[in-house]
Amino acid sequence: MSKLTHFDETGRAAMVDVSGKAVTARKAVAVGHVKMAPETFALVQEGDNKKGDVFSVAELAGIMGAKKTSDIIPLCHPLPLSKVNVRIEQDEALPGLSVSAEAKTSGQTGVEMEALTAVTVACLTIYDMLKAADKHMVIGEVMLTQKTGGKSGDWSR
Repeated sequence: MSKLTHFDETGRAAMVDVSGKAVTARKAVAVGHVKMAPETFALVQEGDNKKGDVFSVAELAGIMGAKKTSDIIPLCHPLPLSKVNVRIEQDEALPGLSVSAEAKTSGQTGVEMEALTAVTVACLTIYDMLKAADKHMVIGEVMLTQKTGGKSGDWSR
C-alpha cells in the first residue's frame, strides 16, 4: 500500500497539491442500494408515495450532492464537473432500489469522491422519502466500480 497523501511531513492533515499534475479526462462510476421491506418496495413500484416521485427526487439529490462534494469532504478539491448522471433501478432481488452514478471532469484530480457522494446522497434521499413506511431500510454496498484517467490509470472492480 502506498503512502497516505492527505498528511504532510509532520503528520498534519493537508490538501494534496495537484498543481504539477497534468489535466486529463477523468471518469468515475459508483454504485449502492437501499434494501427495503417487500411492502415498501410495492409502494415504490405502484408510485404510491406521499412525498412524491422517489426516482426523480433521489436522482436530482444525487446530482446536487456530487456538485457539493468538496463542501462536505474536508480535503476534497472543488472540481468543475462536466457530467453527473445518477440512475435508480428497481431490484426485486433485494427487494429495493439500486443506485448508480457516473461523474466526469477534465482536471488534475479524480472524480471518485463525487461519484460516491452522488450515490450516497441518492440513497439517503430514498431513505428519507420512504422512512414513514419503513424505518428498517438498509443502505448498503456503496462502492467505486470504475475510474479512468490520471497518473494511476484506469481501474475497474
